[in-house]
Amino acid sequence: MNLVNLESVSHAYGPKPLLSDVSLGIEAGERIGVVGRNGGGKTTLMSVIAGEVRPDSGRVTHTRNLRIGFLSQHDALDPAATIGEIVLGELAEHEWAGDQAIREILANLIGDLDLGSRTADLSGGERRRTALAKLLIDDHDLIMLDEPTNHLDIEAIAWLAAHLSARKSALLVVTHDRWFLDAVSTRTWEVVDGRVERYEGGYAAYVLAKAERARIAQAAEERRQNLMRKEIAWLRRGPPARTSKPKFRVEAAQALIANEPPARETVELMRFAAARLGKTVYDLEDVTLHAGGPGSGPLVLDRCTWQFGPGDRIGLIGVNGSGKSSVLRLLADTVQPDSGRVVRGRTVRLAHLSQELTELDPARRVLESVEEVRKYLQLGKKEWSASQLLERLGFKGDAQWKVIGDLSGGERRRLQLLRLLMDDPNVLLLDEPTNDLDIETLNELEDLLDGWPGTLVLVSHDRYFLERVTDRCVALLGDGRLSLLPGGVDEYLERRAAGTALTARVAGGAQAPASAPASPESGGATATGELSAKEERELRKELNRLERQLDKLAGQEERLHAAMAEAASDYARLGALDGELREITAQKDAIESEWLELADRLGD
Repeated sequence: MNLVNLESVSHAYGPKPLLSDVSLGIEAGERIGVVGRNGGGKTTLMSVIAGEVRPDSGRVTHTRNLRIGFLSQHDALDPAATIGEIVLGELAEHEWAGDQAIREILANLIGDLDLGSRTADLSGGERRRTALAKLLIDDHDLIMLDEPTNHLDIEAIAWLAAHLSARKSALLVVTHDRWFLDAVSTRTWEVVDGRVERYEGGYAAYVLAKAERARIAQAAEERRQNLMRKEIAWLRRGPPARTSKPKFRVEAAQALIANEPPARETVELMRFAAARLGKTVYDLEDVTLHAGGPGSGPLVLDRCTWQFGPGDRIGLIGVNGSGKSSVLRLLADTVQPDSGRVVRGRTVRLAHLSQELTELDPARRVLESVEEVRKYLQLGKKEWSASQLLERLGFKGDAQWKVIGDLSGGERRRLQLLRLLMDDPNVLLLDEPTNDLDIETLNELEDLLDGWPGTLVLVSHDRYFLERVTDRCVALLGDGRLSLLPGGVDEYLERRAAGTALTARVAGGAQAPASAPASPESGGATATGELSAKEERELRKELNRLERQLDKLAGQEERLHAAMAEAASDYARLGALDGELREITAQKDAIESEWLELADRLGD
């Protein structure tokens, strides 16, 4: 049964049609993710479905007594009301306190807020979380969320995805968070050129299906097709959790990527980065840091020693307020440590994308502001003009001649990032670079960063982007240390859930370097104490055994890739080979984790 039906709906603002003769329906229990360019009509579609906007033509019908919960991008909270009054309404304390589901929503979304606080005193992010908590506590047949992950950290986003997936209500969600889309969606709608294209499955399935449609129709331009193939290769070779099973046949799309190379030429980039940076990039030696200055505010680092080198791509993870931005400011030399020292390489040429947008001259035009930094930039093996790079990041045609003062927050963010890249840095510190960027622009940004040789430290709540552009993750778990996460975001969430803060530590309490290896080829890690000669011999024997297993698995993996290339047109054979490859990958991951633990104990 359809809860909502749209029949031949059209709507426009000014001369641009955002919806053109759209007909669709939302079934009970259906979970739909909505994607598309910023300004392409996603929010208009949501408002029309919710009944908040009347279309220019066509008809929108709801089932009788339909209960809709709609989280728009602009809340209407009463500034005189308290958080408790808004979220809990007239529920008595014993009613909501005795309800486990309500307690869970409060703890995960507004657990850090006082229920007696007035909403007039809240920040934008706190108001957003309050509105989301109110919506989730109420009962709805259809939940509609417009960018629900804004102002949520990775842990809260993971909780929200699990919560929504467990609810029986239908779901319609607009988000640029691709991991979240895959976690909650069973169908995807793409709003493009006034149409709504429909796909089965979440984001991964949408990418595969879109590439297959383009292959059959041979309608996509070469560069866009290459980007799509690259994106599919990332989905195919990423963590298994990312590749959710679509409901349609994907064998033909899999044939597209049988021989697709990795998204980044890591070895070549590392070699180039080393030539630009030398051996030393940053060494943190016994550093103590408070977020508010020496001895003031939360403790971020406590006698921490941390090193990383040329070509490292590191994702920095932590809950909101854990000090991630403070660490970036420490590396950028805009704040000083309480004690210890930060050694920076002599050749470091730094670019720091902060969360502030104040450095742009509002009177300048977009293209002029980029060309005043540099007119051409070499990325990988290709030279790009300022105008070409602006187009890749969404500034097409006349948009390059807009006055900066007239740009939206997302446009200013893109412009700020491009100006930093045009300055040809060899170290990038990026603090939430994906805010207000649509998925197509994120794809372009990822592709630009794939060809950029240097050291990258990224703070982002966008899990997909974080895993896509970095090679390893480090976490601030509230214990004053930087904890290496061989298992990435999944390991971070497991540690947070368990309430632990396990870190690798050298003898005497020093911190493991962030550039500790993720594979046997990259060198050693740290030691936890003194070993007897016999213990060391046994550990090295076991380490050698694991390395032989890894070599054997690498050979099997290489043979499977070759077999997949030969069987490109045999879809049944491809499916069988893909299953074997997944088993090999899982074995490698387990053995590499065991190898790392042993290397930590040996101090290699």
